[in-house]
Amino acid sequence: MPLSVKIESLKKEILGKGYSLSIAYVAPHKSRQLNKKYRKKDRATNILSFALRKNTGELVLCKEVIKKEAKKLEKSYAAWHGFLLIHGMLHLKGMVHGVRMEKAQDFYFAKYDKKYFHRHRRGVLHDPSGRGRIHQGRKKS
Repeated sequence: MPLSVKIESLKKEILGKGYSLSIAYVAPHKSRQLNKKYRKKDRATNILSFALRKNTGELVLCKEVIKKEAKKLEKSYAAWHGFLLIHGMLHLKGMVHGVRMEKAQDFYFAKYDKKYFHRHRRGVLHDPSGRGRIHQGRKKS
């Protein structure tokens, strides 16, 4: 299934059918420039979310940063990219970092991970105590 179909399904569920979402991929220098201008952070970042109007927004992603982070986190590019799309869409919906947003991220990622982003190098299990995620490393032979 093409990535555009996956993103459209996520967009409809998270933001709604009538939401107009644009997605741009930029080079690290442009990501850094935008991050510095809008967040006062002088470094390239994986994703930026811009709510433009009530039902219109834009996600700006940097593939190079996402690839580096995915490798560092021992996740596939597809899984990390999918997680960040969900994260960005939740920001466009008006959520801020915190427990509520984490629960929403976990819900949508669990729902869409097996369907779209299933290429993990490392599994993520949920801690029943509610203290966050437990990362399951690769099995050693």
